[in-house]
Amino acid sequence: MADRLYLRHSTDKQTDARQKHALKRLLDAGAPVYDDPATSSRVLSLDRAGFQRLLDEAAVGDTIRIADAARLFRSVADVLALRPVLIRRGLHLKVESGLLSGIDLAADDPGTKMVVSVLAAVLEFQRDMISENTKEGVAAAEASGKQLGRPAALDEDQAADVVTAFNKGAAVKALARQYGTSPKTIRRVLDDAGARAVPDDLSVLLDGDATTSRGHDVTGEAPASDPVVVVDVPGLVAEHLADVADDAVREALQNGRTIRRGQGYSKRITAPASVHRAMIEHSATALMSSPAGRKAHRLHSDRVTAAAEAPRAVGADR
Repeated sequence: MADRLYLRHSTDKQTDARQKHALKRLLDAGAPVYDDPATSSRVLSLDRAGFQRLLDEAAVGDTIRIADAARLFRSVADVLALRPVLIRRGLHLKVESGLLSGIDLAADDPGTKMVVSVLAAVLEFQRDMISENTKEGVAAAEASGKQLGRPAALDEDQAADVVTAFNKGAAVKALARQYGTSPKTIRRVLDDAGARAVPDDLSVLLDGDATTSRGHDVTGEAPASDPVVVVDVPGLVAEHLADVADDAVREALQNGRTIRRGQGYSKRITAPASVHRAMIEHSATALMSSPAGRKAHRLHSDRVTAAAEAPRAVGADR
């Protein structure tokens, strides 16, 4: 049973110095460290790369230690998604400083559940107050005529040239290289000008090229043999797919939406049917080792099959 330390700060202008001071005793003892630098607390803990790596490497009985509760969760939604995962995996969660020090926040008893829920509500209120104060500050700055935000990467003439070149067939990545900026910036310019017609249900799938690493076309209509479908992937399946080597699967998971279901959760994934089938293949072996895993695998497989067959049925009716 080992201690595993988790660190997080919200922006690249912040540091982990205060957290490391609170965890110094454990750091000096050589406890492994997992961090999510420049990661907003609005990103659920289960969706953070560093915390996912911690869960993948943790064994039953290990203890996750954090400097303060806000490093790991700051909303009721996060707690509702996080606690069942920790309880199911037999992990402990302890805060090193403050009133909550010494309490196992992952304990599965009514008293701890109440304490954690109240704490999460307080942290969520604190975060909302910070957000409100920030918005008021921005409004005051705008009223005084101050220029806010980063300077535009492209001026108006360059943006117009980008749109013209794109309409003539230039690729997004080629334009990004030409203007020394990122593909995301080029896409934003094109979208502001209405130059890209991307279906709404596909716009959340990827923030990359027109094709995924597996060659799935996501800018036009998917071939009838590989339709784009929406599947709610059980949380246990999503956890086993977090670090899979398949780029298309990872991208689809990262862009999925977390859906709370009672004490558990699922990831609503929009992707070609072939990507969903790849998820089944990648997670099958690991899931077969437990009853809960086998149940999640069967449920996931049934959902993928039903979703993939639905477009065919619609096509047959036309």
